[in-house]
Amino acid sequence: MTNTELILNMLAEASTKDISAATNPKDFDESKKVAKQGGNVAKVARKELEAKTGKNVVSSLNAKTALQLNEGNKKKPRNKKK
Repeated sequence: MTNTELILNMLAEASTKDISAATNPKDFDESKKVAKQGGNVAKVARKELEAKTGKNVVSSLNAKTALQLNEGNKKKPRNKKK
């Protein structure tokens, strides 16, 4: 998962929380509608970003793969000569 994907996920969650606070859903069905609205906020942002950049935001990269790539990019400490 890329940084952009994480940010869009956070946007969806924050939007859902804010919409829920503003509308105060009374039951599960209303909460489901609020969750869909929050997700739609992130969807619109993703589509707009993809249109502006011409690149897909969603990747096949997952956390395990990202950590492995990151480990491979770390510089190994050099031994200092005394």
